[in-house]
Amino acid sequence: MPELPEVETVARGLRLLLVGRALVGVHRSRKALRQTWTRSWEPMLVGRRVQEILRRGKWLLVGLDSGGFLMVHLGMTGQFTVVAPGVAAENHTHLVFPLDNAHELRFRDARRFGSVTYFSDRPTWEAFLAARLGPEPWDMPAEEWQAALKETKRPVKALLMDQKVVAGVGNIYADEACFAARIDPRRAGNRLKPVEADRLLQSLRAVLTRAIESGGSSIRDYVNGSGEPGGFQKEFAVYGRPGEPCPNCERKIKNVRIAGRSTHYCPRCQK
Repeated sequence: MPELPEVETVARGLRLLLVGRALVGVHRSRKALRQTWTRSWEPMLVGRRVQEILRRGKWLLVGLDSGGFLMVHLGMTGQFTVVAPGVAAENHTHLVFPLDNAHELRFRDARRFGSVTYFSDRPTWEAFLAARLGPEPWDMPAEEWQAALKETKRPVKALLMDQKVVAGVGNIYADEACFAARIDPRRAGNRLKPVEADRLLQSLRAVLTRAIESGGSSIRDYVNGSGEPGGFQKEFAVYGRPGEPCPNCERKIKNVRIAGRSTHYCPRCQK
């Protein structure tokens, strides 16, 4: 599933391609996404200009000059791209928004776990996400992070992936952050010392920043707003590398399941 770096990369690319452009139509497939597209939204979209592209956690927000917003979740296989004129729509393209420059904004999702929904104003979507998301990793106060760890016996990795604790982190970057911080992802949160908690938060921020700079990670379906893959998968230290040598000590990377997710770590570097 695309995580914070991938969604941020899409947002940055779409700002260059969409801001100032008008939506001149809406076409949808007959297949339902995770949330049903409502036809009554369409008159509120046609003719509106894109004013801003935002990201919150793993959600994209397309702000329109009417004050309304399209909220997009990429799910597991979603792609939200601007396509040049004349390019045939690929299979699993479920929403198409023609633009005033003859390009098209397309939402494609093979597994249909993603969604595109309309909110009439900013306070409405802010309230919707506030009930579901904690702070962004860069906005998380160190004291709040330490308190969240101290209050739980859950594994550190499970806490990192809890969207109500910190927004946007998933399987890939939880593994990479734990490795960078030299912390075993299986450790209970309340067993971390304050210095370790701080190191983990700083490592998480550093890993996410590097991933954004590399355009995110493309493992299967992820592409940016122009349809291009990311490059951070070439820099994975542990994720998806079970049995391979650790880049620090050459010990074989192990693979276990935590919170139902495949988890990768070095048994020597992350004692």
